Amino acid sequence: MMSLSKYLVQCLCVVSFLSLLPNLTLSQSREEKVLNDKLRFEKSGLWYYNDLEQGFEVAKKLNQPVLVVLRCIPCEECVKLDDDIMEANPRLQQLLKSFARVRIVGTNGLDLSLFEFDTDQSFAVFVFGPDRTLYGRYGTRSDRKAWEDDVSVEGLVASLEGALRIHREYPANREQLVGKQPKPPTFATPEQIPSLAAKYGNKLDYQGNVVKSCIHCHMIGDAMRDYYRSEQGRLPDQWLYPYPHPKTLGLILDPNQSILVKQVIEGTPAALAGFQVGDQIATFQDQAILSIADVQWVLNSASNDGAIIPVKVNRNQATVSITLKLDAAWKTREDIAWRSSSWPLRQRGLGGMVVKPATDEERASLGIPADKMALVVQHVGNFAPHDRAKKAGMLKGDIVLAYDARTDLMRETDLLAYSINSVPVGKTVELRIRRGNEEKTLQIATAK
Repeated sequence: MMSLSKYLVQCLCVVSFLSLLPNLTLSQSREEKVLNDKLRFEKSGLWYYNDLEQGFEVAKKLNQPVLVVLRCIPCEECVKLDDDIMEANPRLQQLLKSFARVRIVGTNGLDLSLFEFDTDQSFAVFVFGPDRTLYGRYGTRSDRKAWEDDVSVEGLVASLEGALRIHREYPANREQLVGKQPKPPTFATPEQIPSLAAKYGNKLDYQGNVVKSCIHCHMIGDAMRDYYRSEQGRLPDQWLYPYPHPKTLGLILDPNQSILVKQVIEGTPAALAGFQVGDQIATFQDQAILSIADVQWVLNSASNDGAIIPVKVNRNQATVSITLKLDAAWKTREDIAWRSSSWPLRQRGLGGMVVKPATDEERASLGIPADKMALVVQHVGNFAPHDRAKKAGMLKGDIVLAYDARTDLMRETDLLAYSINSVPVGKTVELRIRRGNEEKTLQIATAK
């Protein structure tokens, strides 16, 4: 099937050519894009725009599930499943008629007792029953720009069809939905989080600067990490390694089928548990599963000290039980470096530099063993507060050989995690680096 990225590009090219999407033209400002999006969708009459309560009212009257799309309007960096793309697919267009559809373009005032999700996503879908029971989630990625390995229009269709099945069976299936409900939030809405409280209100300011008034999804995560670091001096695993991807466990799901096992990596927890290619995941931790995002919801809550997760899959017209065993520190194998939330972590722990592992060729040329740390500096921030590495003398191309006397931090993720959770705030850390044929020692202090 056509990948989502190629499909998106073709659709956008055609629609832009027909001038049906003025908010996507490059000549317009971010402000104009947001205002035009509001105007267009309100005129369409197909979506309740920034009005969740109206969506639930209609859902109750028609006994329909509520489909909520949380979408960052100015963001065009990542591939996303936007409503225009949805409606370009006839099957999905017909399917949407079975839902009360709500479009939310800012998280100001968002009820966090209903919406708990991976805040590094710029596009997320939620399906609720009329009584506000969450049926499931859709939307993920494991790369800053590429989405096609994780989501697709076809995959969204499959997930929404699954949501309709859950709705038809509700409330007889209530037990399979209990674990999917959000936990009581620390703060009721995003603008109540301390670092956001003085800057944002509970609504978008369409009469003023609407872009600057918006609380983006990633800002919720950043603000909560600020809160925990300030209160506890470290980040809980759920905020340092949020929403682990199934591929970390060796489980690759088909983006076009959502919960169909596409590949199982040999020697991984998924392989040891007995997953097989072609398995259709029915339940995960006794929860009905609609998509990879639902699987990540379960993994997000699983303990990093080890966990046992019961799974049921449909295999060859039979239901098979699987036990997925997670060892201690399994979350540390997750890659967090791609996330937008890694940038504040780099500022605090690494002084604003970006690194990546040296290649085998680079290691060989420098005589660095494969089991020793060798992280090549890709970028050094030029402006405060991301310029502390630069002020310390760090240059692009330097190779970090040791950080705080640790030589076993092999990935940028490992370095970020150690600098945030194992180094006291404000401590001056010594870095041993390789620059050409010379070794040097630099010092960088961690920040709040």
